[in-house]
Amino acid sequence: MAGATIDKIVSLCKRRGFLFQGSELYGGLQGTWDYGPMGVELKNNVKRIWWRSNVYERDDMEGLDAAILMNRLVLKYSGHEDTFSDPLVDCRKCKKRFRADQVDATEKCAEGGPHDFTEPRPFNLMFRTTVGPVATDDDIAYLRPETAQGIFVNFKNVLDSTNRKLPFGIAQIGKAYRNEITPKNFIFRVREFEQMEIEYFVKPGDDEQTHGQWIADRVAWYHRYGIRPENLRQHVQASDELAHYAKACTDLLYRFFPEREDEDKQYEEVEGIANRTDFDLTCHTKGGALRFADGREVPNEHAVMKQTYFDDAAKVHLTPYVIEPSGGVDRITLAFLMDAYEEQTLEGGKQRTVLHLHPELAPVKVAVIPLARNKPEMVALAKQIKKDLQGTGQLRTMFDDSGNIGKCYARQDEIGTPFCVTVDHQSLEDNEVTIRDRDSMQQERVPVDRLKSYFFERLGL
Repeated sequence: MAGATIDKIVSLCKRRGFLFQGSELYGGLQGTWDYGPMGVELKNNVKRIWWRSNVYERDDMEGLDAAILMNRLVLKYSGHEDTFSDPLVDCRKCKKRFRADQVDATEKCAEGGPHDFTEPRPFNLMFRTTVGPVATDDDIAYLRPETAQGIFVNFKNVLDSTNRKLPFGIAQIGKAYRNEITPKNFIFRVREFEQMEIEYFVKPGDDEQTHGQWIADRVAWYHRYGIRPENLRQHVQASDELAHYAKACTDLLYRFFPEREDEDKQYEEVEGIANRTDFDLTCHTKGGALRFADGREVPNEHAVMKQTYFDDAAKVHLTPYVIEPSGGVDRITLAFLMDAYEEQTLEGGKQRTVLHLHPELAPVKVAVIPLARNKPEMVALAKQIKKDLQGTGQLRTMFDDSGNIGKCYARQDEIGTPFCVTVDHQSLEDNEVTIRDRDSMQQERVPVDRLKSYFFERLGL
């Protein structure tokens, strides 16, 4: 049995319609990817289970969908306009640009010999645009580099409209944009991506315990949906790794690069859970200030309201601390794909590739296959079964007559379909069909009128 590498996942994703290179027809655009028919279902399922777990299954969470374009002042007072940058170096010989902190010392220059790098300089990662028909400095805006700021500037709006009491959280799923110097490794590092973020507001003093609980909850979520414990690590950031405003941060690292010789380098961040203290609400409040790492302060002269919380018991206004679990949808989707991928050698040396996706993640729950596609009665029954199952609204079902039964099974294994229903000659006589389990490859006969209850029970719906 063999597991996944990113190269294997790239091949599978193109072949089975999960992901395609962005603008491939015109040579592509680096750092962009398009989700195909299977990919969009998988990605939507990732977002769906995340939202259900963190919003619907909790009593202390509200949702938000903030605008991608924001007033420039939001990113001024968050510090992004001045500090959201990576170190950039140029090679004087080949004229290519690299992130200084990710330069491979062994890489050879295309012009021969080692690279000849310039001194590092900061490169702001935000995509800059203008709002309205006139392109002046007064009309500058940015595509948001993260979804978090939309939550922070709406803290008071959500608090007042819901009458929430601390602790409570605000969850958001949305697009973000970063002009990465060197996007690479498929959807691991891209320029346009989607985030799933929570800002959880607590009273100062309750933050450390809450931070620990969120770490445990997020680890349990990954395990619940199929990530193996040995592929997920926790990295507690040391004091010299922390953002200047953070009290603590634990990164969840997934084994994205199993082919690397150094085991520690096999793991890269899939999600971060940070204790951001009161930094963000202090930045975005009337009379507050942005505080930089070097001690400089920029008083907030533009906010029109105070973003504080009134503690009824203590009769005081306070600025909540914030715990932030933040993960990228694309990286999380990639992790689920990699963990589910398996290459098997069956009896007789036959090769099989299968995605053991959790049923709630699988793009297709059931595939219905007529054994003979040239038999109208058999095809009609298969299509009726497909229609009935799909009509439940919970069983994404595919009618598949793309080849012989072996090829259909192989196709469904590679897209992670948990069950295949085969309509054969006997089905026309006894109204029973053969169900094949993806993981065990075991088969059993089930009456057509029992299919809905069978799948609801087996899939846990």
